[in-house]
Amino acid sequence: MDAHRSTLPLRFLCRSEWTSISVELILLIFWSAVVSIRKSLNFPSHLGDRVIGVSGFNGMAEECIIDHKTLWQIPEGVPLREAATLPVSYVTAILALEHRACTRPGETVLVTAAAGATGLAVIDVATNVLQAKVIAAAGSDEKCRLAMRKGAQSIVNYSQGSLKEAVRKLVGSDGVNVVIDAVGGDVFLEALRSLAWEGRIVVVGFAGGTIASVPANLLLLKNVSAMGLYWGRYKEQNFPIFSRILSSALQYCQQGRIQPHIGAVFKLEESRG
Repeated sequence: MDAHRSTLPLRFLCRSEWTSISVELILLIFWSAVVSIRKSLNFPSHLGDRVIGVSGFNGMAEECIIDHKTLWQIPEGVPLREAATLPVSYVTAILALEHRACTRPGETVLVTAAAGATGLAVIDVATNVLQAKVIAAAGSDEKCRLAMRKGAQSIVNYSQGSLKEAVRKLVGSDGVNVVIDAVGGDVFLEALRSLAWEGRIVVVGFAGGTIASVPANLLLLKNVSAMGLYWGRYKEQNFPIFSRILSSALQYCQQGRIQPHIGAVFKLEESRG
């Protein structure tokens, strides 16, 4: 979610020097606020630089406190709205595909909940950055069409039958190399059974509301790997990787290699409950 330019004043406090920076709120999405620096004291950027910050749950406010290391400069040519999509959806996608699954060019990636923010980011990164083939799975024809427009080579509506059988028809008995699953439950289990020899499945969420138990015999028989990805823990436990991947996302966007999807735009006052 993002917001139009607002007249609401915002005070942005940098924790490293407790420096007060007067800014105007430009965009806001969940954990991320995009700001434009107006005034600075000992801040390691030039006046007027556009930056994006990762501020936990405190961004939707007139004032917030943030560590300066969780600010990234937005490159020239990257629109503010697109920049606001990167820290959560695209960092999750890149971490899942590159860091966890080690996706290689030419491999086949199955992504569930493909029309969600993270799913669309996975399609974008897998197709346009990693040169992988993408099967997008979603719960309606409309969502499948959106995933296809964003670059998926094949689509599956898993509300109409078995995901495993639909994938088998597309790729044969060999299966897919990588699965990025955000649904859980039976969809996760069918996706797991769709993996090829030495395939990798990365769990990024449970949008379906059910957390499945992993049948360990499936991991053994095909030598597959099941792993998880929790975006926020990288920020706390391995910040260099988090920072590098967000910087990569900004670079990909500047180069035109990814094209974030903006589903809707809201005024700031409409975003407050």
